[in-house]
Amino acid sequence: MPELVFFSGTMDCGKSTLALQIEHNRSTRGLVGMIFTRDDRAGEGKLSSRLGLVTDAVEVEDGQDLYAFLVDHLSKGGRADYVIADEAQFLAPEQIDQLARVVDDLGVDVYAFGITTDFRSKLFPGSQRLVELADRVEVLQVEALCWCGARATHNARTVGGEMVVEGAQVVVGDVNRSADEVGYEVLCRRHHRRRMTSATAHAAALSPDVLPVSTS
Repeated sequence: MPELVFFSGTMDCGKSTLALQIEHNRSTRGLVGMIFTRDDRAGEGKLSSRLGLVTDAVEVEDGQDLYAFLVDHLSKGGRADYVIADEAQFLAPEQIDQLARVVDDLGVDVYAFGITTDFRSKLFPGSQRLVELADRVEVLQVEALCWCGARATHNARTVGGEMVVEGAQVVVGDVNRSADEVGYEVLCRRHHRRRMTSATAHAAALSPDVLPVSTS
């Protein structure tokens, strides 16, 4: 039976790499996929991995009907043996409903990839709808790590290395951006609560105000 599967995880845990691997495995078996993406780090109409892999994709627009897009594609003689939707957290809830309809009415597997919560630890509407509708939710097993070495569970937005907790829910950025740019960092829950990024932790360690701890 066709399925709607949601592959979820923090940033930097290999979601896009897995999406590209699924595309590779199926295309080498003669299957043809439809790839959707939204606001990928590599630019419009791209699905990319931090490992350097990239492929073309359909850039999803606001208000676009993904079910109607697939029906139009198929009616013109195109093929879509499966669908991949990367950066699915940026899709609107109604677009997630449309992907579910692709599974149910067209009999096509849909593999959606995305992060669950934003930099404020609030659910993205698209991710929430995927959790509600998906036949399966798979948490990726490649664990991203906080700067302290613990398992990273939260996504933090940074400006100048400092964590920010206000602003628009969607601001395109990536990990390892320069200090003056909007960037993102994965943190464990403890350091997300304390708003302590790798940069602020390093600065605190070097501060003369930090007193040594006596072990005697």
